[in-house]
Amino acid sequence: MANRLENEDSPYLQQHKDNPVDWWPWCDEAFQTAQKENKAIFISIGYSSCHWCHVMEETVFENEECAAILNESFISIKVDREERPDIDKHYQEVHMLLNRRAGGWPTSIFCTPQNKPFFAGTYIPPESNAGSIEGMGFKELTQLIATKVAENDPQLFKNADEVESFLKHSEHPKEATVLKEDFTKNFMLQAKNNFDTKNGGFSQKPKFPQASTLNTLLNIDRLYKDKSAKSMVIHTLNSMKKGGMYDLVDGGFCRYSTDEEWLVPHFEKMLYDNALLSGVYVDAYLRYEDESYLDVARECVDFWVNHMSEDELFYSASDADSEGEEGTYFVYSYEEVHTLLTNAGISQVEEKMAAMSITKEGNFEGKNIVRFEESTPPEWFTEIKPLLVKLRGERVYPFIDKKVQTSWSSMMIHSMFKLGAIDHKYQQRAIKHLNKLLETMFIDETLYHTTLIHKEPKVEAFLEDYAFLSQALLSAFKYTQNEIYLIHAQRFINKALEEFYDKGTWNFSVGEFVTKAEITDNTYTSSISIIIDTLLTLGVLLEDEKYTHFAFKSMEYNSYELGRKPIFSPYMLLQALRYLKGERIIKATYENLSTNALTLAKLDYPFVQYRESNDEGFMICGEKSCFAHTQNVEEIKKLLLDSL
Repeated sequence: MANRLENEDSPYLQQHKDNPVDWWPWCDEAFQTAQKENKAIFISIGYSSCHWCHVMEETVFENEECAAILNESFISIKVDREERPDIDKHYQEVHMLLNRRAGGWPTSIFCTPQNKPFFAGTYIPPESNAGSIEGMGFKELTQLIATKVAENDPQLFKNADEVESFLKHSEHPKEATVLKEDFTKNFMLQAKNNFDTKNGGFSQKPKFPQASTLNTLLNIDRLYKDKSAKSMVIHTLNSMKKGGMYDLVDGGFCRYSTDEEWLVPHFEKMLYDNALLSGVYVDAYLRYEDESYLDVARECVDFWVNHMSEDELFYSASDADSEGEEGTYFVYSYEEVHTLLTNAGISQVEEKMAAMSITKEGNFEGKNIVRFEESTPPEWFTEIKPLLVKLRGERVYPFIDKKVQTSWSSMMIHSMFKLGAIDHKYQQRAIKHLNKLLETMFIDETLYHTTLIHKEPKVEAFLEDYAFLSQALLSAFKYTQNEIYLIHAQRFINKALEEFYDKGTWNFSVGEFVTKAEITDNTYTSSISIIIDTLLTLGVLLEDEKYTHFAFKSMEYNSYELGRKPIFSPYMLLQALRYLKGERIIKATYENLSTNALTLAKLDYPFVQYRESNDEGFMICGEKSCFAHTQNVEEIKKLLLDSL
């Protein structure tokens, strides 16, 4: 018999509807019941494509003994972190406070009946390991907590009160410092210290792509012709696209690599990774003119458009597991590929399989992940790739989370507009997806965060939704010059200022959970940094200094940390450079802007806006005056450089 989650829209909550645990969704009634019945509260936070969330479900939440303890002594609440990032942010802070280290997913929180947290963990196995609290298994831990709550253990409740008081204490940053281009030197030093010279990237295993760091390095090269920045970008992009974390068969990036070499991924695919990385590869193609970068960008976008969307709306993620095991959809045995290629009449089968890293021993648990050590697949792979796709087509595809998210969808639309400067069909697709997203998520003057396809949205937008949607709208305006997108962007930025801004600080969420927005680019780019980007753009396009002022105050408030640790906030560093260096506006007829879109996109100077005008040729302007005019689009590059 299904539990209360049966009535929830979230795909993640739906995955748990048949657990023997008597789950509650996040609601007032759950907390009222806990207080009324004097039961401890267990809050479990995860998401649908999270491998360890599935492991905990199998080992703990489907375990009858564990379920019996929870059902007797706890009110158990299940939360989808993608549906409610405000709740997740709050409890990640709790985890950091209690454990002095970052959390992760699944997140396991235990609270008093009054909903005051006192214990936080991540994956907790069912059985205990050793005698320490760290090694305590779920059964022993929950029995201990149930006993202490039932006995009103004074130390437990005192600890919970202390945690609550710490959470209410807000820290202010140290004194502001002057924004300086010199911050770039510190960023480069920190990037070089983190850089893996052998494999690219900025960490050891597990290895995340860190799109924001790559993006800022690429723009530092554009601004300063920095050879070190260029080298780090090219080496990392080349290493990542060899195959493994990058899926050479279907296209698209997996979440991260479990090794240093970008070979063995965690096989889930997230919309935000593919959106941000496709944008980086587009920019790298425009800068370095390597066609393979353009191929990767197209394949990322095409995968999401063709396989991960419906009615012009993007799905949020696909799972790592299928048929109960991780990666089974993605990997190949030596024998099946050998038979496949032989039967298809492919020549030099053994040599080509070796080039694809397909061996009898395998490179992943006896099976094979397709990979080319030379980084760019040879021409003959175009003949073999459809055969590998067909072979996958006979398998069970991993679970797809069909949740639509405003912020993540906007990231992909933004990248599609950039790609549209090279191939116009992507601009047309971007327009359709943007218009559908607005129609679906902006209802009766209210913007929403998430919904399921063909369902009414319920969760209202957070700062990240306003920020990334406004960025996508401003991209739409840049490449189409359709004023409606500029009007929409101004509306959402004004609303964000009204709802989330306070004297240089930004909240991520307001209402039930007031959580601070972060300046660090963690899983994806900081929503503060993106809103600063949109404020600077709007200030220039509307010639309204109040938006530029809000952007400056936001950077000034965080300037001490930005100057000291810019590696943690690469996108904010880029906006600080933009503020200091100044914007350039190219004014021309729409026909001139559209016809020369690729040439304009290849300009070295990264901080350029477009404005439709009746000028013949191209007028080059700063923020307050125009200073040059040319009939020749090729001269713009020099005119921009001369103006700096």
